[in-house]
Amino acid sequence: MSSVRPLFIVAGIGNGTGTGASAARLFSQKGYKVALISRGPESLNKLAKELNQHGGEAVGFPVQDYSPNSIRAAFAAIRAHFPPSSSRLRVALFNAAHGVWKPFLETTDEELRDSLDVNVAAAFAFSQEVITDFLKLEFEEPNEGGQGGARKRGTLLFTAALASIRGNATISTIAAGKHGLRGLSQSLAKEFGKKNIHVAHSIIDGEILTDRTRTMVNNPEWETNVDGRVDSNSIAKAYLDLVQQDSSAWTWEIDLVNMFQICGVGS
Repeated sequence: MSSVRPLFIVAGIGNGTGTGASAARLFSQKGYKVALISRGPESLNKLAKELNQHGGEAVGFPVQDYSPNSIRAAFAAIRAHFPPSSSRLRVALFNAAHGVWKPFLETTDEELRDSLDVNVAAAFAFSQEVITDFLKLEFEEPNEGGQGGARKRGTLLFTAALASIRGNATISTIAAGKHGLRGLSQSLAKEFGKKNIHVAHSIIDGEILTDRTRTMVNNPEWETNVDGRVDSNSIAKAYLDLVQQDSSAWTWEIDLVNMFQICGVGS
C-alpha cells in the first residue's frame, strides 16, 4: 500500500538521460513519490521501472504532445493515481522545451507556434494545475522534504536556457519562447510568493551531456571533458537546494554554468 509521502511532478524527461530524469532520480532518493509527464511511453516506463527498482514509487503519464489539454489531462490522471490525501504535491518541475536553430528568414510560422506552444502555453497550463493544488494544501511539514517549515506550501521550478535572457543568430524561436517562460515564472513568483509558494527559474548556461547532445556534438573528447559542460546531476542538486531554502530568503532565478566557462579557460 502506498505510504503518505510528498509528490514530485516533472514534465519533460526526453529519453531519460538529461535534467528531468536526473531530478526524478534525486527526488525519488529523497523520499518523494514521482509522477513523470513526457512524450514517448518507452522512456517513461523505463525510468519509472528504474526508480521503482531502487525503492521509489514512480509512475509515467505519457502525453501525445505538450498542448494545454494534454497537460491538464495528465494532471487529472496523476490526481487519480496519487490522491492528495496520501500524496501531497510539494515540488513540480517544468523541464520541457522546444525550438529550432535556423536563420530567421527560413523560420516558418509553424515553427514559431511550436516553440510558443511548448515553452509558454504548456508551461502556463502546467503552472495553473500545480498552483491550484498548492493552494489547497496546508503549509509544508518538516518531514515532507523541504525546509520551509510552517511558511511554505510548495515549490514550482522551471528549467530554462541562456536564450531566456539573450538572443542570438539562428535562435529566434527559442529566444521568443524562453523569454516568455521567464516572464511567466517571474510573474508567478511575484503573485504567489506572498501565498507561500516558491517559484524559481533556472538558466542552464551550457551543454548537458545527454544522448541527444552526444549525437549532435559527436566528439568523444567533449564527452569525457567534465570541464566543458554542465552535469545534469548537479542541476538536480541545485533544484533540491532551492526546494530546501528557508522562506525568509528564497531565490527566484539561478544561472548554472560550468566554472571553466565563467573563467574563460579553454575559450
